[in-house]
Amino acid sequence: MSTKLSVAVHILSLLDIEAENHLSSTQIAGSVKTNPVVIRRIMSQLKQANLVESYVGKKSNKLAKLPSEITLLDIYLAVSEDELPFGIHQNTEMNCVVGSQIQGVLDQTYQTIQMELMTSLKKITLEDITSQIIK
Repeated sequence: MSTKLSVAVHILSLLDIEAENHLSSTQIAGSVKTNPVVIRRIMSQLKQANLVESYVGKKSNKLAKLPSEITLLDIYLAVSEDELPFGIHQNTEMNCVVGSQIQGVLDQTYQTIQMELMTSLKKITLEDITSQIIK
């Protein structure tokens, strides 16, 4: 499973808590322990979703909204790239009772899980996350 959501939440939490420090992608990468290119890619997605304001060549990354206005669903949708949390394997044996039906059953099951996940993510804000971080 992808860790993009966790990294995006880490980035946004850091921008919230360290707002006065105007962190660069290199500084953020140090906290996440990843390459700054990874941070810039995710920051680009967050910027496209209007969650982050940043300017090329300037050390001025900041939240575009209040932490109480950013939900985990907003963040998930910004970085998910239309990925479902679970993939379904293809090329099953159609002459098998399970192989012929498993994709449809799992698709329906996973859609239900996806809806429940989105409902849960919508209830949690960035403020809820950062309020749990000891400053």
